[in-house]
Amino acid sequence: MAFCSTLAFLLVRVFKLVEPIGMTRELYSSSIIPIGALYSLSLWLSNSAYIYLSVSFIQMLKALMPVAVYSIGVMLKKETFKSETMANMLGISVGVAIAAYGEAKFNGWGVFLQLGAVAFEATRLVLIQILLTSKGITLNPITSLYYVAPCCFVFLCVPWLFVEYPSLKAQSSFEFDYVIFGTNSVCAFALNLAVFLLIGKTSALTMNVAGVVKDWLLIAFSWSVIMDSVTTINLLGYGLAFLGVCYYNHAKLQGLKAKEALKKPEQTDEEAGSLLEQKLDRGDDNNLSGRKIDT
Repeated sequence: MAFCSTLAFLLVRVFKLVEPIGMTRELYSSSIIPIGALYSLSLWLSNSAYIYLSVSFIQMLKALMPVAVYSIGVMLKKETFKSETMANMLGISVGVAIAAYGEAKFNGWGVFLQLGAVAFEATRLVLIQILLTSKGITLNPITSLYYVAPCCFVFLCVPWLFVEYPSLKAQSSFEFDYVIFGTNSVCAFALNLAVFLLIGKTSALTMNVAGVVKDWLLIAFSWSVIMDSVTTINLLGYGLAFLGVCYYNHAKLQGLKAKEALKKPEQTDEEAGSLLEQKLDRGDDNNLSGRKIDT
């Protein structure tokens, strides 16, 4: 987070490649700080889950993200409850439950950490809609890092000082590996930069589809390279959840297309109305000029 904050500051303030938004102190304290706190909790819990669970199983649990986002959105009245969508969410949940049942190295504490990370991340995404998008503020991945990463860094320092630092201090053999931490930080920033460029050239839906492909590649990578055990029940359960996520993305895409289709007639009506007003104004001007000539 410190590395991403530094690079984002350079891109926004020094090189001026990305324009900052008008951020007031009140807006930062009421919107960015809660989002940063939730982001730090999501990062801390999800990274901790890797100690107890396999990479492949964590990707399967992450399929619950649409379920968490939709459920929290309904509770906070940002999403409309639909029985069809909820049935789809239940299908995804059943698929993840089957994958968990077939997990060879199941760890309850690890599952709890990952589910907590999913819940905090889903809450963060919904809060972004409530606190920022509803106010007309849109953050791309670079400006998001510029504002959120420093706040997240401060929040992450708290568990690091009280939980991780004492254990590191007790281990005299620990040495800071600049290569590992440096390449990890570069990859984290490169990911956000790639998302920024991808959304700019395509759309957010393309990013979601690419994320689904990434999950399958990570499962294949963990099975073939890291030698994680992936059972047939794992794959069947995740396959069911995968189909549910694909259907959810398809339904969202159809909804966006329907909204755009409704906006076009409205824009056409507005344009026709403005043209009619212009013609009427011209007619009034002609009448006035005719009256002056008569006079």
